[in-house]
Amino acid sequence: MIEVKNLSKAFKGKTVLNNVSLQVKEGEIFGYLGPNGAGKTTTIRLILGLLKPTSGEALVWGKPLGEHPELRKQVGVVLETDGLYERLSARDNLDYFAQLYGVADRGSKIESLLKFVGLYERRDDKLGNYSKGMRRKLALARAIVSSPKVLFLDEPASGLDPEAQRLVRDLILQLSREQGMVIFLNSHDLDEVERICSKIAIIQNGEIKAYDSISNLRSKSSQPVVQLTLSGDADIVKASQFLKTQTYVSSVSADNHNLTVTLNDEKMSSGLLAALVRQGVGVEEARRMTRSLEDIYLKIMREAKG
Repeated sequence: MIEVKNLSKAFKGKTVLNNVSLQVKEGEIFGYLGPNGAGKTTTIRLILGLLKPTSGEALVWGKPLGEHPELRKQVGVVLETDGLYERLSARDNLDYFAQLYGVADRGSKIESLLKFVGLYERRDDKLGNYSKGMRRKLALARAIVSSPKVLFLDEPASGLDPEAQRLVRDLILQLSREQGMVIFLNSHDLDEVERICSKIAIIQNGEIKAYDSISNLRSKSSQPVVQLTLSGDADIVKASQFLKTQTYVSSVSADNHNLTVTLNDEKMSSGLLAALVRQGVGVEEARRMTRSLEDIYLKIMREAKG
């Protein structure tokens, strides 16, 4: 659906995007992560055809959107500025954009969208009376008024309170699951991305530093960590002394009756428990710890900085 090939962009001789390549396939919610100034918004603007690349190409359905305006009707966009009109009501805002897109049966479409985003009861209120969360929901409704097949979202939950963030996240999931919409999501919210995205890319200083599914990034970017619950203090001491002598163990830390063991070798995860039992250690529970997307992201950022 979306293909970016060796995409670069420079402004006045300064490179802001350097040889970026990625793909977003049908049915995916794709997360695009990186700090401010990393090149996320520039990437979206290049894909949309709002900017021309210095080199490389950005394609949607195999074509550059900037050269095929007829395809833009199948693409929805929510940028950080929502593009809504303060003096119009929610209904009138949607009606205006529905007319621009030539949407058939505008009245029922707008009513359905307002119900979908939870704004139907406030449909006749002017935007000046809307909270930021309500505006973001209306911006999402505006972006999908033409029933697009691809949706670009630039920080859709930025500045929202936790409840509004959850509502926007639920709407995104609903669009993907029920309407099969492909979603390209720029976000700083790592928790949001971890909850809803099937694949991510992490960009720093205009270059892609990681590009994969979250589960694959977890396995690639971290050493296996196992948490052990032991029977008593004597078992803690015995297990710690034993594990610190093993070459496959990177580190051991104790907390009450728990030991957190970081391994050098993934293959030893399954044999760890058996090795402790042979040493006479009383083990009540052993479980593999999962690293969060935040852990992965911060590790990649540190490595990028050298």
